[in-house]
Amino acid sequence: MLSIRYQRVLTLAICATLCAAAGAAEREVIWPTKSVRLIVPFAPGGATDIVARILAQGLAEVFGQQFVVDNRSGASGNIGVEMAVRSPPDGYTVLINNVSTGAINPIAFASTLKYDSTKELTGVALLASIPNLLVAGASFPPNTIKELIEYAKARPGQLNYSNPVGAYSHLDMLEFMNKAGIQMVNVPSKGAGSSFTPIIAGEIHFSFLNAATVMPQVKAGRMKAFVTTAKKRLTELPEVPTMAEAGFPGMGSVNWNGFFMPAKTPRAIVDKLAAATTQVLQRPAVQDAFAKAGVPLTPSTSPEEFQAFVRAEQKRWARIIKETNVKFE
Repeated sequence: MLSIRYQRVLTLAICATLCAAAGAAEREVIWPTKSVRLIVPFAPGGATDIVARILAQGLAEVFGQQFVVDNRSGASGNIGVEMAVRSPPDGYTVLINNVSTGAINPIAFASTLKYDSTKELTGVALLASIPNLLVAGASFPPNTIKELIEYAKARPGQLNYSNPVGAYSHLDMLEFMNKAGIQMVNVPSKGAGSSFTPIIAGEIHFSFLNAATVMPQVKAGRMKAFVTTAKKRLTELPEVPTMAEAGFPGMGSVNWNGFFMPAKTPRAIVDKLAAATTQVLQRPAVQDAFAKAGVPLTPSTSPEEFQAFVRAEQKRWARIIKETNVKFE
């Protein structure tokens, strides 16, 4: 016969085991059970859209459910972000932000936005960081950055460029114009994917656009690239100098992309998406697809690491916007 003391110990052990099993079952969330909407706050064809479509396919294979890319462009990406913020926090809406919508817009448009994405979204995973290229159509007369600056100086206010208002590429262009001593007019776009066609046609003179979007056009000879914002020359375009080599050290930024979800999404779902994203990014076929698209992968190790990165980026861009005294409406 078991002693009373032993019976109590056994009962406590059984309870602990059952509680642990229940806790594990609770953590083992069953998600997704239907298709997931992946919001891209820009037009199709841009770098963020390219990243989204590659990952949507990989995540669909992991989970056995579709990840449907939903392009919601407009208002410098704020329309798509607001749609994600207003979505139910049930795990079936994922937003892919870039540096503009994730770090710049919350500061640049703080007075006009009807939401606070810094509080109403939670970071899941950093995906990639893409440099810019300063590009023009093949028929644009200048062939070097020096010639381009001289050409623009001789035509103050007569040339144009095209970037989403408040985007990192827009701020790069403003800084470049200031340091180069040139004056140009911005023709606001919905993203890089909607800018490169008018550049090729000569309707837009030149712009900073992300390398992933315009790399095929440059390689095909439909565009010419003058400089890159990457820290070192791109392997795919070794003849294109960096901003530092062109005489503009410390200037230029990169377009990072990352997954976000509504802030109240259950942590178990956030963790599950983060783990699956890491798994997909480690696949050789996926890495090859990103390499061919000219997209350098820079995955985070955890949601916490990514969220810390986003906070640091928001502080950095707040400083830049204040120093340049740029106003966006």
